[in-house]
Amino acid sequence: MFSVKTLGGDVSPPIDAAKPRRQRGLVPEIVTALEADIHEDRLQPGQKLPTESELMNRFEVSRTVVREAISRLQASGLVETRHGIGTFVMAPREVQPAFRIAPEDFATAADVVSLLELRISLESEAASLAAQRREEGHLENMAAALVAFEASIHEEESDAVPSDFQFHMEVARATGNRHFADLMTYLGTMIIPRTRINTANSAPEGRLAYLERVHHEHESIYRAIRDRDAESARAAMRTHLTNSRERLRRSQPSDGAANPA
Repeated sequence: MFSVKTLGGDVSPPIDAAKPRRQRGLVPEIVTALEADIHEDRLQPGQKLPTESELMNRFEVSRTVVREAISRLQASGLVETRHGIGTFVMAPREVQPAFRIAPEDFATAADVVSLLELRISLESEAASLAAQRREEGHLENMAAALVAFEASIHEEESDAVPSDFQFHMEVARATGNRHFADLMTYLGTMIIPRTRINTANSAPEGRLAYLERVHHEHESIYRAIRDRDAESARAAMRTHLTNSRERLRRSQPSDGAANPA
């Protein structure tokens, strides 16, 4: 079990209001509604989005669903999250980045493996920089993401994607180089293979053991960054993402077709 003592920080897991479970199909519905608010100027550039709690009440969904929807809006370039402040609508000129990886670019397992190979190169170096430059606030945010991940993997219907993505985002922020965080924000939660391919449920060891292994790999990355060990942080991130690639390959049929998670 992941503990506050293990990480050396006083972090409590987020507590969602008790609500009945809703299907993940509500995420696109929330994204569509918020996109309409933005495009029809009910939410204007520079304006802060409603809080997570307000969105939970508006759509009658869990915090996890709201975070997934916000992550998709980030990936499309419609909003940006400013640490410690909130999520804001981006100006139209910022909406069309030159670099583009679209959902249709994840049609097969081979496509997802290709993105993992890109992440191995980028995020391994990001972890090394984070170990050299991180501040206490970065460690607290990583610790909170780890606590949330551990809580999520014990929820039967959860794939722990939002907290998984949040951990990697916090590592990127800890580099002190905004380009790492900007790229992660652009890609959004689709960088997590489980958003496209049902790797956890198809894993031979079972869903819980699969996600616990991912969690332990995240802890190793965290500890190296906490200890300012740049080489160990780089190696731990490379090991984690390489393992993700191999887990993905093992989970797929021989034709390599992707199965939606």
